Amino acid sequence: MSQNETNSKLKIIPLGGLHEIGKNTCVFEYDDEIILLDAGLAFPSDDMHGVNVVLPDTTYLRENRHKIKGMIVTHGHEDHIGGIPYHLKQFDVPIIYGPRLAMALLRDKLAEAGLENRTKLESVQPREMVRLGKSFMVEFIRNTHSIADSCSVAIHTPLGVVIHTGDFKIDHTPVDGERFDLQKLAEHGEKGVLCLLSDSTNAEVPGYTPSEASVYPGLERVFNQATGRIMITTFASSVHRINLVLKLAEKFNRKVVVVGRSMLNVIAHARNLGYIKCPDNLFEPLKATRSLPDDKIVILTTGSQGEPLAAMTRISKGEHPHIRVRQGDTIVFSANPIPGNTIAVVNTIDRLMMLGANVVYGRDKGIHVSGHGSQEDQKMMLSLTRPKFFVPVHGEHRMLVQHARMARNMGVPAENTVLVNNGDVIEVTADSIALAGKVASGVELVDQAGIVHEHIMQERQQLAEDGVVTVAAFVNGEGQLSAPPEINLRGVVTNVERALLNQLIVRAIERALEERIDEFQTEAGTPDWQRLRAEIETTLQRLIKRELQSQPLVIFLLQATETEPPSSSTRTYRRRRSTATLAS
Repeated sequence: MSQNETNSKLKIIPLGGLHEIGKNTCVFEYDDEIILLDAGLAFPSDDMHGVNVVLPDTTYLRENRHKIKGMIVTHGHEDHIGGIPYHLKQFDVPIIYGPRLAMALLRDKLAEAGLENRTKLESVQPREMVRLGKSFMVEFIRNTHSIADSCSVAIHTPLGVVIHTGDFKIDHTPVDGERFDLQKLAEHGEKGVLCLLSDSTNAEVPGYTPSEASVYPGLERVFNQATGRIMITTFASSVHRINLVLKLAEKFNRKVVVVGRSMLNVIAHARNLGYIKCPDNLFEPLKATRSLPDDKIVILTTGSQGEPLAAMTRISKGEHPHIRVRQGDTIVFSANPIPGNTIAVVNTIDRLMMLGANVVYGRDKGIHVSGHGSQEDQKMMLSLTRPKFFVPVHGEHRMLVQHARMARNMGVPAENTVLVNNGDVIEVTADSIALAGKVASGVELVDQAGIVHEHIMQERQQLAEDGVVTVAAFVNGEGQLSAPPEINLRGVVTNVERALLNQLIVRAIERALEERIDEFQTEAGTPDWQRLRAEIETTLQRLIKRELQSQPLVIFLLQATETEPPSSSTRTYRRRRSTATLAS
């Protein structure tokens, strides 16, 4: 090791995926080189009005874009690749390496966003090694997860090997026959692993996570008992689960209809890459099934999380253009609700039951298993890799704490384990690990138009909670009202008589114009209407808050005219102001 390498430190900076589920993004930095591992998104909570997706704050990457040498992707789930199209609009990533299925799905995303030429995508095979910059060699190691073609990675740095597990469970009977490469992990453990970053999602769950193949009997029971149509909803990316459903459909002589663009795309790519094997004539378009008896049909659809626009949600509301629930239908929810989605899922199930469907759901039905390893899987990962330093990742705080405790029980010294937050800078040397500051972290909220900034979210929150009051006043050149103000309340709850409230607002405007207009003069001796408008809006804020005992968004518009109320071409001064605060 050179003197420079002795003095250099490896920085590991998670930007997402800690103290939360989703938007997994991690930065590895050595000297003046950066590589990224995954770039995921999360879905908005109920109070994020109008937001489509949630991304990590990428300020640090934008500021250091000149250092970025490339990205490695562990697998094709949205919480690992969904943020890439958004990031490529803000900074360049010269090359992205990842497993074949993940790259196929990502290629579609970039094409849809018109970003095909913004980066180079390279598919890699398990045990293949790629170089990024001078400092990083990355080795892909086959693992097992709920999506096919998933990998852990061994990142070779000048200081030693860092293993990032990605999402994993240890499945000894994988549906596609692609077994976890435990031998390669053990080889690295024997040679020496500097640091392990490991999936903590199921750190609170004892035992082993069952194999994906264990779902087959539960699903087979559904096929045996169903007398009418079978509808099955699961994650579009659950290639193994979809494979099992297709095998059962073939066994029970049922035709399969696929509903939902994301599911159609995943199945097409998985078939093309050989992860799903079935005859072409197993599939039928929806219209063709009208001539088939109900007991010969399986409908595979999206919507297992109660997403508002997903097919199963629309079916439950009677809003799907082609599918209506009828007596005799069996509908299977082959997925557990993600935290935060439970209410949406149970509401969907209730609606389906009211329409007469037999809905099969719940952990006791044997129709779903997790894609993440439980405590014994995590212990095996620690045993095989025998890391010098340990960082639990991918999980909420209690999961990270439990995983760290597990590592200590497995022999990793407490001082060699760190619990971190998004944005924390972990500095690793050959002999030490420590927290060394923090970079910008948090979330970037995106709607259909682009980034939603904090003041916009504050206004949306205030609109949702207390409504909006708009007041438009017309004044002549002498600062007198030339027409009665136009006052509108939207979404405002009030016990105050409307006429009285209007009278108070008019009096407040008149008083401000009479008593304070001289305070707001320009050097030319004319009123500074913009400053006066802001002052009156502040006055109205206080008045309305006092009278209504709430804090609606108040928008005051002031239009100055010569004699008559202005036309639409007259200049309008307008400023939005919010007094609400939104917890970060």
